[in-house]
Amino acid sequence: MSALYELDHVVQRYGEREVLHLDALAVPEGAIIGLVGPNGGGKSTLLRLLAFLETPAEGTILYRGEPAGGREYALRGEVTCFPQEPYLLKRSVRANVAFGLEARGATDVAERVATALALVGLDPARFAGRMWHQLSGGEVKRVALAARLALRPRALLLDEPTANLDRDSAELVRRAVTTARERHGTTLVISGHDHEWLKAICDDMLWIRDGQLAAPSTEAGHAPWPQPAV
Repeated sequence: MSALYELDHVVQRYGEREVLHLDALAVPEGAIIGLVGPNGGGKSTLLRLLAFLETPAEGTILYRGEPAGGREYALRGEVTCFPQEPYLLKRSVRANVAFGLEARGATDVAERVATALALVGLDPARFAGRMWHQLSGGEVKRVALAARLALRPRALLLDEPTANLDRDSAELVRRAVTTARERHGTTLVISGHDHEWLKAICDDMLWIRDGQLAAPSTEAGHAPWPQPAV
């Protein structure tokens, strides 16, 4: 399996503070990779780098074997990021899911909107016409995920996608993202604290602590694998 991403001595800083330092990391194309570890450990920073929303302070990121530097804007058309707290435009569900497709000039918008909504367990006939303020918190999160799935990205980067979701909604998210890989070969990198949920779908798990890849341990009060980090 070829690598979609290859990171070589990547460092990220915010001001004088170093928040991420990875000597080497490869993400195979089509894989599902889980990121676990304590809050503030660098998981979200890594996802933003992989989404080309940030440029590393040092090091090189290869995407499909070519340096990403200088191509970040163009590459955002192939990858998409699902943030911890996604928000919707003040529009209908249909318009929210269609927004990215229309911006990219897709010609099968209606079909892809309906497919994506069904994928996250929302009946298009019931939900497509609803306005953003008529949705529950869990429904908002699922509509935001549908908007990203509709794009059929080469890589989907999810930051705690099951946070604050009940068990049934978390299961719908699991089915949706694994179906994206099955149908479209989407590479998934998912951060989270629900280790059992991640273990059920991931090909590999990476523990990130203090900005570096590390083995789970009880040192410094960190819980051993597979207990959730606190």
